[in-house]
Amino acid sequence: MKQLRSIDLGRRAYGDVLQLQQRLVKRLRDEPEGPAYLLLVEHDPPAVTLGRGADRANVLVDSTTLDAAGVELHQISRGGDVTWHGPGQLVGYPIVSLKRGGQPVHRHVARMEEAIIGLLDDWGIEADRREGFPGVWLGMNKIAAVGVAVDHWTTYHGFALNVAADLSGFDVIRPCGLGDTRQTSVSRELGRDVSIEEIKAPLLQRLAEHFEMEPVPAAEKSLETNGTGRRLPKWFRKPIPAAGESANVRQLVDRLGLNTVCTSAHCPSLPECFARGTATFMILGDRCTRGCRFCAVESDVPLPPREGEPQAVAEAAARLKLRHVVITSVTRDDLPDGGAAHFAAVIEAVRSAAANVTVEVLTPDFGGNADSVRTVAAAMPEVFNHNIETVPRLYETVRPGADYARSLEVLRLAREPIGPNGEHPRTKSGLMLGLGETPEEVRQVLEDLHRVGCDAITIGQYLSPSNDHLPVDRFIPPEEFDAWREEALKLGFTMATCGPLVRSSYNARAIE
Repeated sequence: MKQLRSIDLGRRAYGDVLQLQQRLVKRLRDEPEGPAYLLLVEHDPPAVTLGRGADRANVLVDSTTLDAAGVELHQISRGGDVTWHGPGQLVGYPIVSLKRGGQPVHRHVARMEEAIIGLLDDWGIEADRREGFPGVWLGMNKIAAVGVAVDHWTTYHGFALNVAADLSGFDVIRPCGLGDTRQTSVSRELGRDVSIEEIKAPLLQRLAEHFEMEPVPAAEKSLETNGTGRRLPKWFRKPIPAAGESANVRQLVDRLGLNTVCTSAHCPSLPECFARGTATFMILGDRCTRGCRFCAVESDVPLPPREGEPQAVAEAAARLKLRHVVITSVTRDDLPDGGAAHFAAVIEAVRSAAANVTVEVLTPDFGGNADSVRTVAAAMPEVFNHNIETVPRLYETVRPGADYARSLEVLRLAREPIGPNGEHPRTKSGLMLGLGETPEEVRQVLEDLHRVGCDAITIGQYLSPSNDHLPVDRFIPPEEFDAWREEALKLGFTMATCGPLVRSSYNARAIE
């Protein structure tokens, strides 16, 4: 009798297990008479997977929100729509050659469903199949998802059985694309906590019976992979907030034809800020004339400034009842003043439409044009923010087209006295860590910023927006950010916000 060899992987990342599946598929494709395999795993970090032809709209939050929560997103080759994989869910991947007996794919799927139904029956849970909807069901409640792919008549992917009671991960998707589907689990149905370990051995036995194979338990399998995707440390994981207020902000900015840097730059704090009813408006379009290798904003030929944009930003600020409005822009080297007059017009419109609002601008360097810096500063935003981004040594790699001394000069100019009483905006800058800088270089940047009168500093972790951008050199632990905060305050900064997920506009109201 053909063997079904079980490989217990414990908790593993989705991409690593997919690599192992592909290697075993090749092995079985080359040796179709060899043993079949059953990989058993809990996926950690959690993952949302989209099958062939899945509708991306069935993922109810964007990739930035998932990323900030430590959830991976994978487009894969199995059948089915969208599902969730995470701790407390036992995922099984049978690697089986269908050449034996000419077994059709739908029969392979049915055998997995029947094995799970039999297992649940042993536990006193009455489950069944649902015509036209793969998986295992308890009426309209789903307890196990099934989706497979076939490579040269060798199967991979498989099933996911909900075991633990906590199913909150499913809240971010529309499982299988079905609005009326509720998820349940073994623990919920039995009214007690059931562990993954209790399920593994009897599940192997049931699958072997239905596949007509000999079950062969195996020890835990070490994965020999290069790793796939970005592995974020656990301190990056944030709960996914309720979608209500976040959706309201998105709908409003979309309706008014506005851009937010929150979405364009893939900010990891987007869900938190949107859920609080705050946003950073990005004016002058969504195409940048520069190509900084750390930034997710598209580099392309920009469109002319939108004439009604100041009024649209003002309307959004008023409707959202914002107390602190942050206005930023792409770099517009194509405009004579770099967009400075447009910044000033937006500030004036916001002040006219929203009472008691404070305004922060996050500006480009205007190509070093001192008059442009003075134009924006003269509109008297409460805060004038310009990011230094990284240490001077890394500028050529990280910020081609920018200049360290020029950025320091922008911050110095913004503090020049404007009115008869010498008033001027408060100044602020931001720095990313994790690009290969040294502590001595970071310390020098802080001293340089303080020397030109910078009042406030934000320091956060660089995250690569894609494989086409600069990779992360190092993930900085929270305690190092705490140390930088203390050092900045001792140096004389009036505010220092430092942490892995901190960005220029994160908690911006704190500087009011």
